[in-house]
Amino acid sequence: MAIPLTAGPPATASTRLMWAILGLVLLADALDMIDATVTNIAAPTIAAELHGGEDLIKWLGSAYMLAMGVLLVVGGRLGDKYGQRRLFLIGMTGFTIASTVAGLSPDPALLVIARGAQGAFGALLIPQGMAIMTRTFSRDMLAKAFGIFGPLLGVASVGGPILAGFVIDADIAGLSWRPIFLVNLVLGVLGLALAVRLLPHDEGDASIRVDGVGSGLLAAAMFGLLFGLVEGSGSGWPAGAVLSVVVGLVFLTAFARRQITAADPLLKPSLLRNRGFGSGLLVGLIVFAATTGLVYVLSLFMQQGLHASARDASLGLLPMTVGIIVAAGACMALIKRMGRTLILIGLAVILAGCGWLLVLVMASGTDLSLWDLAPAVFLTGLGMGTCYGTIFDVAIGDIHPDEAGSASGSLSAIQQLAAGAGSAAVTSIFFRSTGSGLGHAMTTSLIVVVVLTAVTVPAVMLMPRRAPQGLQH
Repeated sequence: MAIPLTAGPPATASTRLMWAILGLVLLADALDMIDATVTNIAAPTIAAELHGGEDLIKWLGSAYMLAMGVLLVVGGRLGDKYGQRRLFLIGMTGFTIASTVAGLSPDPALLVIARGAQGAFGALLIPQGMAIMTRTFSRDMLAKAFGIFGPLLGVASVGGPILAGFVIDADIAGLSWRPIFLVNLVLGVLGLALAVRLLPHDEGDASIRVDGVGSGLLAAAMFGLLFGLVEGSGSGWPAGAVLSVVVGLVFLTAFARRQITAADPLLKPSLLRNRGFGSGLLVGLIVFAATTGLVYVLSLFMQQGLHASARDASLGLLPMTVGIIVAAGACMALIKRMGRTLILIGLAVILAGCGWLLVLVMASGTDLSLWDLAPAVFLTGLGMGTCYGTIFDVAIGDIHPDEAGSASGSLSAIQQLAAGAGSAAVTSIFFRSTGSGLGHAMTTSLIVVVVLTAVTVPAVMLMPRRAPQGLQH
């Protein structure tokens, strides 16, 4: 996410302290990134051992991302009101406890609840790090910090699935998948100790109001839409699923109205009237949903269709992650000059990669190796990285500086919600199609991803032509 460099005041911390705080913030963000992706590989093993079936696979990632997305904007506001240091400590503590509960869960229900709690506390934790750095770092240090954020978090995104694959394969102390969550107990305690020692004290601003009604409406809307989408796509759209979607849309409409009438809205009304920003939200929502769903079903196809182990499947997805990192890094130098053209290029590359995968699966079904898939997987990753590194930067190209905070929080929340919806919905479509074979299920899923990606092209043309000046990743 691009951050205005003009936000930071003069430095109030020594250079050594600033680097230490940066390390702590990176640790917190890495925990989030790893736990957001770790179930991409681990889900089939977890579902098999806890007898959770397809429903558990669908909700392992979605519960985390839904809670994170719904509360992310609120988390930032709470930090402003009560102090970033206090919210950081609360978030880290809750995340550590929830991770421990997830690792010790004896049944699917408790595990899904723990995953939701991880996402909720993560939403309190993650916004505080950026706010603390913006408030205490010098402009030069802030530029250095944001310059290394992308690559290091890219490594964390690689680390999640690879960690899961190797931990499950190692079967440490006979615990199978559980250490992928229990490791957070060690990292979380370390993070808490560092936070208590390093983070500057701040009292917050008691005059800031948090729109509880708006937050509740957004939560109800997202849950209704996601639950209906998951259950409907997986079971032929029964009446309950359709009703859930309708109720979600009603709450979403009420939320939009609340943003116009509330004294302190979560989302500035002017953003809702900004065509370029709204188009960026739509493009981001669909692209993140489609591509996150693709990653999930690719993992399932590799493990269930190609009979790859969890470790081999994690390595099978590695070309995609490498492609994401390479493309995102290249876009840092190109975004100001090429703007939305980069998004169109990224969408074209995603379509080419998915088309290549589609041809392979239609021709050979499950008679494929991970090496056969690797070039197409890498190409798809290049397209994803190009879009990930540009959509949201371009979306804020013509907003007013006063709207930057609200816009950034909204875009981050949309990314999390889209990832949750996409992983659940595309996975549901995959499972519903397995009756005709796993090759057919993968083919159907790829067609859905291709269609979703293609329909975003007209919306890209409504986005701002350029990203705003004065931004640094």
